Amino acid sequence: MGERLDRAVAMDAAFHIGTYSRKHVLFVEGRGMTLVDDGGREYLDFVSGIGAVNLGHSHPAVVEAVREQVGRLTHVSNLYYSEHQGALAERISELAGGERKVFFANSGAEANEGAIKLARRWGVTHKGRRCVEIVTALGSFHGRTLATLAATGQPAKHEPFEPLPPGFRHVPLNDLDALEAAITRDTCAVLLEPVQGEGGVHPCDRAYLKGAERLCNERGVLLMLDEVQTGCYRTGPAFAFQGYGVEPDVVTMAKSLANGLPIGAVVAARAVAEAFGPGDHATTFGGGPVVCAAGLAALGALESEHLGAAAERVGAYVRARLEAIGRETGGIVEVRGAGLMIGAQLAEPIAVDVAASALDEGVILNNIGDSVVRILPPLVCTQSDADAALDMIHAVLEQRPDTRR
Repeated sequence: MGERLDRAVAMDAAFHIGTYSRKHVLFVEGRGMTLVDDGGREYLDFVSGIGAVNLGHSHPAVVEAVREQVGRLTHVSNLYYSEHQGALAERISELAGGERKVFFANSGAEANEGAIKLARRWGVTHKGRRCVEIVTALGSFHGRTLATLAATGQPAKHEPFEPLPPGFRHVPLNDLDALEAAITRDTCAVLLEPVQGEGGVHPCDRAYLKGAERLCNERGVLLMLDEVQTGCYRTGPAFAFQGYGVEPDVVTMAKSLANGLPIGAVVAARAVAEAFGPGDHATTFGGGPVVCAAGLAALGALESEHLGAAAERVGAYVRARLEAIGRETGGIVEVRGAGLMIGAQLAEPIAVDVAASALDEGVILNNIGDSVVRILPPLVCTQSDADAALDMIHAVLEQRPDTRR
């Protein structure tokens, strides 16, 4: 470790609450797919700040937008109008198909929290005081606030913080019968991720999501989609739901909306948005001038550089190579995902070892639990960049005994 990393580790141990198990590396610079540590070593980034820098690090359009805005005005609060907020809301509405309104927050969890409140307010207004339940999927991840944790379909994450807020039902993903049975007269919304991210990269089946839309329409229930990780062209289209051909009532987004700066958004159909009135929901920092300037620049660059198409093209290449590696080594049993949001299910619980070996070789990979390696690079990732990560995975798996023999 270098002196700067030594100091960072010591300061972390002395003063930070211990909620992270950090890797022993200190990044000080980034450009595109590349991160640089305090010793000048370069790494290829296949985590992208957990899907938050779709444009890659330090994209010049975002850097310039932030530099210009922060030099003029940083914050005024939502008691007043601020520049860029309306324009960003309009652009998001257009990308989502039009006729939508936007509430800006600071993160994905806050966006989902806002969507939960909006759904309950809508349910009570239109269907009565008991209509506050929300159905979500097992394996989902919607955030770490108490309400979004309760919405998250992972019981192991619930236990340390119980009792959690009531009003959530969890059903197996891609089981339409279970979803239908869970919707009652007290249900105001169904909340799903088109592709579960933290749950192991599990996509909704097309027929399932279409069926969920049909059920919601028939039962008078809102369909809400958590696109915190799948939005901003990660899976190809601007929003993943557009690839499924569904029309959700509410969509949440965050992560790469401002290419790594803290912003989240609740995007609601106009008729649903009307359930909120002045004072029903608010935030001090959400949608401030700096992050909205960054968001406009980020969305503009993602579109002008055709990075949705690139995500589909390179993602298809990565999935095909991972499947070939699985056949050759026996070390990968399933490849899941869409665009550049990919999970490789390993035959053995060695995902931590794979990620650690990759870091030693200058490739940043992320493991989800013991058995899933997640590939989540910036959308500027090229086929050549991808080969560096794929070759590393292949080398590690080739060294393990082939359990098929």
